[in-house]
Amino acid sequence: MIRTFIAVELPEKFLPEIERIGSMIKIPGVKLVEPGLVHITMKFLGDINEDKVEPIASALSEIKCKSFEAEIKGIGVFPKPSYVRVVWLGAHGEFDTLHREVERVLSPFRFEKGGDFTLHATLARVKQPVNRIELIEKIKNIGDADLGTFSVSSISLKKSTLTPRGPIYETLKEIKLSG
Repeated sequence: MIRTFIAVELPEKFLPEIERIGSMIKIPGVKLVEPGLVHITMKFLGDINEDKVEPIASALSEIKCKSFEAEIKGIGVFPKPSYVRVVWLGAHGEFDTLHREVERVLSPFRFEKGGDFTLHATLARVKQPVNRIELIEKIKNIGDADLGTFSVSSISLKKSTLTPRGPIYETLKEIKLSG
C-alpha cells in the first residue's frame, strides 16, 4: 500500500518568496513545509495498492480541463484564527473546474469524497500549542502575500512517505492537461 494524492505543483520561481514568508511565521510549535514541497492538493487518495497507479493515471488522463493561468496570493489559517492548525497560501484560477474533473474521472474508484474543497497551498502546520496572538500578528504583517502567476498545465499523482523529519514526495505520474 502506498499513500497517495493528486497535486498541482508550484513553479520553482516561487521558492524564494515561500522561504521568505515561512521565515516570517517561524515560531516555536509551527512546523514549516519544505518550500520545494508546497503544492496545491486537488484530492487526497489515501492508501492504495501499487497496482492501482496505472488505472488511476489512465483515468486522470481523461480529464477535460484546458491549461490555465493561476495566481498564488493571500495568506490565511485553518480552521479559524482562534484555533490555528494550518497556515496556507491562497490559490486562484480554474481550480474548481479541475477539481470537479478529478472527482468525475476518479468516481469509479470510489475514493472517499473530501469535505468542501478549499483551494490552498499548505505553508505550515501547528503541531503543538503556540503563541496564537504572536502567530496571527505575524500573518497580518505579511499582508497580501502575492507570489504571482503561473501556468497550470499538468497535475501529478504523488506518493507520500511519512518520516519523522517530514514527508517525502515522489511523482508517480504527471498528467498533462489538454490545451
